[in-house]
Amino acid sequence: MTLPDRSLIKGSLLAPFCVPALHVLVSAEVAYTQRIPAPKLSCYHVLLSWTFTAFSTWIARAAGKPWTFALCTLAVLVWAATGPSFGFSETWQLIINTGTTIVTFLMVFLIQNTQNRDGAAIQVKLDELIRTSAAQNLYIGIERLTEEELEEIRKRCEERAKGFMAEKAAKAADKAQDNANRKAAAAVKRAVS
Repeated sequence: MTLPDRSLIKGSLLAPFCVPALHVLVSAEVAYTQRIPAPKLSCYHVLLSWTFTAFSTWIARAAGKPWTFALCTLAVLVWAATGPSFGFSETWQLIINTGTTIVTFLMVFLIQNTQNRDGAAIQVKLDELIRTSAAQNLYIGIERLTEEELEEIRKRCEERAKGFMAEKAAKAADKAQDNANRKAAAAVKRAVS
């Protein structure tokens, strides 16, 4: 395994993210020789995820604004007004078809990413509200996190909920046993009296 030249990354914007990655690469080389599974290289993945998250959030918010609708309506009106100038040719029709197809294709992925993150964040918040009567303020604003960060929070909530349910079941069993003991004691008293 050949390691990248550290001087290439040192002055770049990726330096804060990739210094740990270089360590991972060195560890991976050692792990390979010792037959230990190598850790995954993730600095570029994290940077790409953060960038895509910010971009898709911005586009999704901008697409929902009234001025965006007005701008698109204006583009269609300008296109329709230029029809007579181009003789309503196939090229003239191809322009609007191609433009709308490209925009629609890209918007599907950007809006889906935003919806996935918002849905995951809402689910985590609801899980936390169900788990406890006093929700923690730390969950406010988690819809701005990346999918990986949301998944980690979801896993922690699930683990806490499992522990809480086991504790709750144990308390219910203890309470049921106490009730049964009280009833048995009362029945014995009645039988003896």
